[in-house]
Amino acid sequence: MKIAKRWWIEVFADKELQEKIFLTTASSANIAVWLSQQLNYFFAYKQWLEKDMPPVISVPSGNLGNISAGLLAQKSGLPIQHFVAACNANDMLVEFLSTEKYQPKKIISTISNAMDVGDPSDLVRIMELFNQNVDDIKKVLSSYSITDSETKNTIRSVYNRTGYLLDPHSAVGYAALTRFNADITNQKGIVFKTAHPAKFFDIVEAIIEEPTPMPASVELELVKEKTTYKIDTDVNILKYYLLTLL
Repeated sequence: MKIAKRWWIEVFADKELQEKIFLTTASSANIAVWLSQQLNYFFAYKQWLEKDMPPVISVPSGNLGNISAGLLAQKSGLPIQHFVAACNANDMLVEFLSTEKYQPKKIISTISNAMDVGDPSDLVRIMELFNQNVDDIKKVLSSYSITDSETKNTIRSVYNRTGYLLDPHSAVGYAALTRFNADITNQKGIVFKTAHPAKFFDIVEAIIEEPTPMPASVELELVKEKTTYKIDTDVNILKYYLLTLL
């Protein structure tokens, strides 16, 4: 399986930049990120009360870094029964597991935008974990695509029923686990939460028709001035900004 090289990766191999700036990335392109994310799965299992029945864990998924960490934790011996990769309308993984054909797709914009990925680079790492055997992957990993409409309905229904407020990404994870249980078995599971709903207050407030509780630390950030730079997808332009702005 071949995955196209990301243009911005070139900056990490640039000798001039490496001499002047220490560069790293906090995305799952950096394997150190999801190596450390394994600890989340061990912490989740520590809280799991039914040790005789390993949990199913649903993970909001885009580039597949977080769920790669979970699969690695399982390979390390952590008793996890099954994983659910919860995707939004960007359903490349769903199709891959169904057809076993790698076909990148154009990104679809959704309200769970951190998961808007049509060509997840960490899929190649999952394939390596399972020696390129898709059948073995499907034994421990399922994937579901959740629409924006389903996401909104999940946020609304969970809030009305329990008073718990989900952000859009976590709602995708909840909806995917619900669908997995309906398809496979009705049992308890764990949903990995992605963010505080205040991060997406404009979306969440429109769904529940109420103000979103705002942490004091977030309120302090909202009054600050935001500075952004829009650049073309060109490594030389990115290099220029890195050298002149940092």
